[in-house]
Amino acid sequence: MAGKISFESAPSAITSDSVRFRKLSVIVPAYNERSTITELLRRVCAVPIDKEIIVVDDGSSDGTREQLEKLRERSDNGRLPGAEGTINELKLIFHNYNAGKGISVRDGIAAAAGEIILIQDADLEYSPSEYPRLMQPILDGRADVVYGSRFTGTPRRVLFFWHAVGNKFLTFLSNMFTNLNLTDMETCYKVFRADLVKGLPLRSRRFGIEAELTAKVSRLRARIYEVPISYSGRGYVEGKKIGWKDGVAAVWTILKYAVVDDVDNADPAYKTLQRMEALQGYNRFLWQKIRPYVGHRVLEVGAGTGNMTRHIAQCEHVIATELNPRYLRILGNVFRNDPHVQVLSLDLSAPAMPPGLPNDFDTVVCLNVLEHIEDDVAALRRLHDVLAPGGRVVLIVPALRKLFGEIDRAVGHYRRYERAEIVAKLQQAGFQVEHSASFNTIGIPGWYLNSCLLKRRSVPGFQARLNSWLVPLLRFEERFQPARGMSMVVVGRRQL
Repeated sequence: MAGKISFESAPSAITSDSVRFRKLSVIVPAYNERSTITELLRRVCAVPIDKEIIVVDDGSSDGTREQLEKLRERSDNGRLPGAEGTINELKLIFHNYNAGKGISVRDGIAAAAGEIILIQDADLEYSPSEYPRLMQPILDGRADVVYGSRFTGTPRRVLFFWHAVGNKFLTFLSNMFTNLNLTDMETCYKVFRADLVKGLPLRSRRFGIEAELTAKVSRLRARIYEVPISYSGRGYVEGKKIGWKDGVAAVWTILKYAVVDDVDNADPAYKTLQRMEALQGYNRFLWQKIRPYVGHRVLEVGAGTGNMTRHIAQCEHVIATELNPRYLRILGNVFRNDPHVQVLSLDLSAPAMPPGLPNDFDTVVCLNVLEHIEDDVAALRRLHDVLAPGGRVVLIVPALRKLFGEIDRAVGHYRRYERAEIVAKLQQAGFQVEHSASFNTIGIPGWYLNSCLLKRRSVPGFQARLNSWLVPLLRFEERFQPARGMSMVVVGRRQL
């Protein structure tokens, strides 16, 4: 690609949930790379893209650190020469001992100031000339993460058969648990939107960082692309360091993060949404309960990660809203190509609705959201104002005050509702209550046990999955119109 790439010159490539890219951050973990580090940095600087180069020397003992310090002394106030008109900022981070590649990558990400972050090994196995191709899917607004695949590109140096088998096995194992179809999970060339990767809680200290990054971007449902790259691998005599122990560690990391999601564990609400996503039968049951009251122009408030949006999307026009930035990114990725769904940020607790939001919806769907709002009557009034005359607000709310417990506190509930209370609040907001019904009586004992007696912060995964298995009983329960249940469906209509 001739000439310098201009990030500012391609606004059409930046989607509504993207940032304007101005600088690339290249993270170079280095350990005992004295023979290659200078040439590698020369090649990185030669790429005609404004960039910062963050070299993390991981306790080298062969003179790599001294070479880097001399390079900094020869630099022009921390800038290195490169392609004409290109800015190459140099940042150096030194470890006092060999902490591992994972630590180096984590330190580099923390120090990065660019809008795109790229990982570059300090050897000469990968060619920096391929940066433009690696970045392009992100610049086009199509990707959040790009992997450079050594197995789909040419030319490549022919090396060890068993290394190739090991790489393909690790990729296969990773794909099994992430449900991705990568061809090269262990590739060095991983390129990220900075706002995405900086939000990941990374734990791996050594080469397990590759598997951990893959597991965590897959859990975020990031848009991942692969592009073919050339590869000039080296042998052990030439300084290759990865060995069978690192392969075993990678297997352990893949298995660990197939089970553990530490972002999930830090956020009980996110854990609940992930578990609800797997309960497809229960989600269909909820949709069938509210479907008779949902019209054609729908505002969904608090869409989460889109568990119900997938059903509402069959309507003529849907605006799905969220406040949480992570959920907004997931929603944007899931519904990017659906012409019926628009994704917007909305805070229902704010004093007013966002400017420009239409006020002629025939339906507002607000499922398990109102209990998170301190002034719920004011929130209902704001929903009343965006409805056309005769339009409906469709609510699902948690019921029974006596069930309020630790899970409610953990996910940010202010209350659980009694029927008379929610009806009165809808009337205060100007609605005429058209329908109210309790459901899920059979779930009361499990909720009371976990939330009130055992003080758990979330329902255990196995018990949560019971909701889908018990859907036939929930349908049977409907015939008796139970007076009490864990939840209520309530429908209010704006008067004509």
